[in-house]
Amino acid sequence: MSTPTPLRRAWLARAFGLAAAAALPVRQAQANDLKLGAPAPPLVLHALDGQRFATRDLLGQVVLVNFWATWCPPCLEEMPALSAYAESRAAQGLQVLGFSLDDAANLGKVRSIAASLHYPVGLLGSAWAGGYGRVWRCPVNFVIDRGGRLVHDGWSDEGAQPWTRERFARVVDPLLQRAV
Repeated sequence: MSTPTPLRRAWLARAFGLAAAAALPVRQAQANDLKLGAPAPPLVLHALDGQRFATRDLLGQVVLVNFWATWCPPCLEEMPALSAYAESRAAQGLQVLGFSLDDAANLGKVRSIAASLHYPVGLLGSAWAGGYGRVWRCPVNFVIDRGGRLVHDGWSDEGAQPWTRERFARVVDPLLQRAV
């Protein structure tokens, strides 16, 4: 195989750049297409304990999807409150799903943190989370109502704020009080 000429290398670099740029709007559009009140994009959590949780199988429950990482101080600060809330509202139909952005090399750290949580945790496996787009900051959380509709978009301005008792009471508690 011969070495490409400088002109050929420039052409290949340009072609690769255009191909990458062409793919970008499709992935960005997925996250930009999130609409409150519309069906939430499906996600499947393969938990560390081997269980499988598909958001589509959780109709009738309120689902809070949490993207986090062991290397994220705000994530680690938010998780105890999220865990306590998950435990206190499980009987009312709340299911929290924790997707770690860590890679398999940090599985031990993920397991150590997950052992203290009252909700299932698994590795996301990629920075892309289907219709939620590329997870570019964390923590980021999304809330799905009992009917499978997206009711809180973590990419919104408010999504960047930490979850507190008051926020759970304002955003999630009313959903738990409603029937499907």
